Amino acid sequence: MTTGGAVYLITGVQASGKSTVAQALAERLPRSAHVRGDAFRRFVVNGRAEMTPEPSPDALAQLRLRYRLAAQAADAYADEGFTAVLQDVVLGESLPWLAGRVRTRPLYVVVLAPRAEAVAAREAGRAKRAYGTFTVAQLDRGLRETTPRIGLWLDTSDQTVDETVDEILARATPYA
Repeated sequence: MTTGGAVYLITGVQASGKSTVAQALAERLPRSAHVRGDAFRRFVVNGRAEMTPEPSPDALAQLRLRYRLAAQAADAYADEGFTAVLQDVVLGESLPWLAGRVRTRPLYVVVLAPRAEAVAAREAGRAKRAYGTFTVAQLDRGLRETTPRIGLWLDTSDQTVDETVDEILARATPYA
C-alpha cells in the first residue's frame, strides 16, 4: 500500500526557469514525477488553438483542458505516493483556478518571478525560442499585475538552480 504524496505547482513566465527548476526539484525528492503541463498542449494533433494576447474562446477552452489534465496527472502520481512537480505557465486568475483543481494536499504553489531583463537574457541565450506572439514585457506585466499573490514568489534573477531549489524546500508552505 502506498501513502499519499504531495504536489508542487511551479509557474512563471516563459524562460523563467520552470522546467529546469522543476526537474532539479524532482531530482532532489526521493519518490517524484515531473509533470510538464505543456505536454498536454502538444498532444493535440489537429485543431490546436494557440494562446495569443487576444485568445479565442477555443484557445481558452484548450488552456483550461490542459490545466485540468495536468492537475489530474499530478494527483494520480500523488495517489501512488509520488511527489508530483507540476510546471506550466499559469498566470492571472488561472493560477488559483488550477490550484483549486489539484486535490492533493499538501500542495505547494511556487511562482518563479525573475526580473524581465533576466528573462530576456535567458531567452537570448538558449536554443529554443519561447517568445513569439508575446513579448517578455507583456508576460511579465501579466504575471506581476494580474496574478494573485498566492504561494511562494521568488525573484530568481540572481540565483542558481540549486539555490532556487534550496529556497523552495526551505520556504514553501502548503497552499490551503
